[in-house]
Amino acid sequence: MKNIISYLVLFALSICQINTSNATNIAKNHNSEEQKLAHIIQIYEEFYLQASPFNQPEVGGNNAKLPNLSAETLLGQYQQRLAIYQQLITLDEEKLNQDNQIDLSVLTYSLKNQLDSYTNKEHYMPLMAESGFHVWIANISTKVDFKTLADYQDYLARLAALPRYFSQQTHWMKAGLKHGISQPKIVLIGFEQSISAYIKEDVTESDYYKPFNNMSTFIKPSQQKDLQRQAKHILSTKVMPAYRAYYDFMVNEYQPNARDNIAASSLPNGEAYYQNRLRHYTTLPLTAVQVHQQGLAEVKRIRAEMDAVIEQVNFDGDFAEFVQFLRTDPQFYATTAIELLKEAAFIAKKMDAKLPALFKTLPRTPYGVMAVPANIAPKYTTGRYEGSSRDDQPGNYWVNTYRLDRRPLYVLTALTLHEAVPGHHLQISLAKEMVNVAKFRNRTYISAFGEGWGLYSEYLGIEAGMYEDPYHNFGRLTYEMWRACRLVVDTGIHTQGWSRAQAIDFLASNTALSLHNVTTEIDRYISWPGQALSYKIGELTIKRLRKTAEQALGKDFDLRDFHDQLLKHGSMPLSMMDKVVMQYIHEQTEQNK
Repeated sequence: MKNIISYLVLFALSICQINTSNATNIAKNHNSEEQKLAHIIQIYEEFYLQASPFNQPEVGGNNAKLPNLSAETLLGQYQQRLAIYQQLITLDEEKLNQDNQIDLSVLTYSLKNQLDSYTNKEHYMPLMAESGFHVWIANISTKVDFKTLADYQDYLARLAALPRYFSQQTHWMKAGLKHGISQPKIVLIGFEQSISAYIKEDVTESDYYKPFNNMSTFIKPSQQKDLQRQAKHILSTKVMPAYRAYYDFMVNEYQPNARDNIAASSLPNGEAYYQNRLRHYTTLPLTAVQVHQQGLAEVKRIRAEMDAVIEQVNFDGDFAEFVQFLRTDPQFYATTAIELLKEAAFIAKKMDAKLPALFKTLPRTPYGVMAVPANIAPKYTTGRYEGSSRDDQPGNYWVNTYRLDRRPLYVLTALTLHEAVPGHHLQISLAKEMVNVAKFRNRTYISAFGEGWGLYSEYLGIEAGMYEDPYHNFGRLTYEMWRACRLVVDTGIHTQGWSRAQAIDFLASNTALSLHNVTTEIDRYISWPGQALSYKIGELTIKRLRKTAEQALGKDFDLRDFHDQLLKHGSMPLSMMDKVVMQYIHEQTEQNK
C-alpha cells in the first residue's frame, strides 16, 4: 500500500496561514468553460503554494517553518477551499475536452475530501493504529537537500518549532476527547512504543540528527562543529521534551479516555461520516450494504479457487489445516531480515524484466527495497510503497522484517508486485512524470485508482509467469481474499456492530495471513474507516473495463496499449476512468474500421 498521503497527513503537514483572495469572482470575465477552469486551477495552485511551507520551498523562508495548525488557520484554509470548490461545481463538464474533464474530476474530488475532512473534524485525530503525526513529521529532513549553511540553519529552525507543532496537535486531540472524537482504546494498546522509539538520551542517535552525521563539503569544519552543537542543544532541550510530553499525554490522558466503541458509527454523526468515507474511498455511489454483499460474493468465489490449489498440491486435510500448515512450516519463512529483503529484491528485479511485455511506457524513476523502520514496524502493515519527495530521490518498497515467523514467503511475490512493479512504484512514478498537465495532477493519489491498480498488478503476475509454484499462487489468492474480506469486515465493523474479535476471526479463517498480520490489519480498518474498501472496488472496476475493451476490440485489443491508457492520465475517480476507457474503445473502433 502506498504510504499514504492520507487525510491525516494532509492536515498534519499542509496547514499554514494564507492570504485570503477574492475567489468568489474566479470565473468572472472568462468566457469558455475551459478558460474558466484554467483560471480556477491557477487560483488553486497559488493557494496550494501558500497552504504549507512544504509546498513552496524557500531558503531562509519556508524551509525554516513548520505548518501552523491554529484554529484561525484551519478555518481560513477551509473558507479558501470552499470558494474554489463552489466555482468548480458550476462548470459544465460536457463543454470540456477529455483532459480538462479529468482536471475537473480530480480537483473537485480532492477539494471535496479536504472540505469534508475539516467538517468531519478529522484534525481531532492525527493518528491511526499504526502511526501518527509524530512519525510523519520526523520526515522533515527529507524535504531539504542539505548543501549550504542556510539549509542547515533552516532545518535547525524547524527543529526548534517542533514543540509548538506538537502542542497544536495535542490541543486538537484534547478537543477530540472532549467531543467524543478519538481513536478507539483497543487499537491504541502499545501505541506509546512508537513515541518512545524517538526519545533518545544520546540525541546523536536520533533520526533528526542524521543530517549532521555526514555534512556537506560546502560547510567549513568550524561551521560543522557549531551546527552540530546547536543541533544537540535543540534536540536535548526542545525536541526530546516534546516527544516526552506527548508520550505522557498519550499514556496518562489519551489512551485512558479514548472511546470504547470501535465503530465509526459511534462517532458524532457517525453513520453519515462512514457513508462519506465509503463514498470518498470507493469514488462510487455505493452503500455499505452493497459493499458488504459484494465482499461476501467475492469471498465465496476466491475460496473455490483456493480449495482447487489445496487439491492440486494433494494436501491431506481441510482448508483450516492447510492454512495452519502454511503458518507454521519453517520452509515458508526467512530466518534473517536480510534474507527476506534479498528475496523481495530478487522478485522485484525478475518482474522488472517482464515490464516491457506489459507496458509501452515505463517511468525513469528507480526504486529500492528496504526494511520498514524499526520504530513503527511492530504495529505496521506487512509492506508499503514510499514515494520520493524530491526528483533526486528514488521510490522505496518497504518490507516489514519484524517477527520473521509472521512474514511468509509464499505471499511475497504478490506483495512485491503490488508495492513495487507493476504496482505502486510504476503507477505513481508515471503520474509524477506526466508533462503538460496541471501540477496538482502529478501529486494527486486517489486510493480507489491506485490501490485498485495495485491489486490488479498482483493479478498481472499470472500473465507474467511470476507465480512459479502452487504455494505462491495460493499466496496471491490469499492476498486477493484479504482484500475481499476487507469489504465485509470494514462495513461489518463500522455499520453492522461487528466486534473486533469477530472481524479478526473472519479474516483469519478465510486467509493464510499470519495471525499477527490479521490483528494489525483489523486495527488498521478500525482506525481508518473506509480506506480498506478502495482496493477490491478499484480492481473489480479495472478488470471490468479490460473485459469490455477485449470484447469490443477483439483481435485488435492491445494489452500494453490498454495499460498505458489507464496510467497515462494519473490518478482519477473510477467514474472518470470509465469514461476514459470507453472513449479509448470508441477511438480504437473507429480507427480499425
